[in-house]
Amino acid sequence: MVGVEKAITYFASPGEENTDETLRLAKTRAEDLGIRDIVVASTRGVTGVKASEIFKGYNLVIVTHHTGFRKPGLQELEEENRKLIEDRGGKIFTGTHAFMNVERAIRRMFGTAYPTEIIAQTLRLFGEGMKVAVEIVLMAADAGLIPADRDVISIAGTGRGADTAIVVKPANSMRLFDLAVKEIICMPRR
Repeated sequence: MVGVEKAITYFASPGEENTDETLRLAKTRAEDLGIRDIVVASTRGVTGVKASEIFKGYNLVIVTHHTGFRKPGLQELEEENRKLIEDRGGKIFTGTHAFMNVERAIRRMFGTAYPTEIIAQTLRLFGEGMKVAVEIVLMAADAGLIPADRDVISIAGTGRGADTAIVVKPANSMRLFDLAVKEIICMPRR
C-alpha cells in the first residue's frame, strides 16, 4: 500500500461553533484507529464537559489554563464543570504551559524571543488550535496522564471551544522533537 486517503474537515472560521462537530469527528477517528487516549484543552470546562459525555470510558485528560493565566491566583476552570468531568471519569491537568511562562516573561522584560516561543509561533502558522493541541499533549505526557508510546487524539481550539483535532504520537517536553503529528482530523481554514 502506497498511501491512505483520509478526509480532513476544514471549518470556514475558527471558534466554539465548531466544538460539537470537532468532538464528533475526533470520536469517529478514535474509533477507526482504536485510540483510547484523548487530550482536550478546556479553559472554563465547557468543552471538557462535552468531551466527558462523548468520550466516557476513554482515558480522557482535560488540560486547563494554569492558575494565574488571566489574573494572579485565578483558576478559570469552573468548579461545577470540574465535578462533572471528574464524575464521568475524566482527569484534569492544570500546570505550566509547555510553550509559555518563563520565556514569555523574558520576552516581556527584554523584548526578545527564545526557542520555545519561536516553536509556538511556528505552530500557529497552522492556527492557534494546532499550537494548543501539540502543547497539551506535551503537558499531559509530562504529567504521566497519557502514554508516550502510542498515538493519542488531541483536541483544542481558537479562543473558546474546539475547532482543531489531530492524531499525534506524544512525547515528553524534553523530547519535543520525538512528537509527531500523524493526522489532521479537522481545523479552521481561516
